[in-house]
Amino acid sequence: QVQLVESGGGLVQAGGSLRLSCAASGRTLSSYYMGWFRQTPGNEREFVAATSNSGVITRVAESVKGRFTISRDNTKNTVYLQMNALKPEDTAVYYCAADSKLTDFRVWAGVDYWGQGTQVTVST
Repeated sequence: QVQLVESGGGLVQAGGSLRLSCAASGRTLSSYYMGWFRQTPGNEREFVAATSNSGVITRVAESVKGRFTISRDNTKNTVYLQMNALKPEDTAVYYCAADSKLTDFRVWAGVDYWGQGTQVTVST
């Protein structure tokens, strides 16, 4: 069993930065592909970024390309999402996810574990 705990969310002005963390306990994260997703009320969860289990391969959504960066430190069992140049439309609850069998970054149908989410609010 893996528990994922996100942190680092908060209120920031447009143009500002936040760094989200997703810390795991229970098992090492090095066996899992890790992803960040976000969700706003009434909408489906949206893919934001992902990293392979080694961290060598990363992907980010077009909507955040050039502004968000995903990274991981397997020695600390933690995944990060650095968010720069934030926009009001980035406002959402951000979730991290762990998938041990991912074969396509575009398809996260078999997520093993989700975090509880952290709120990010970007003001104008």
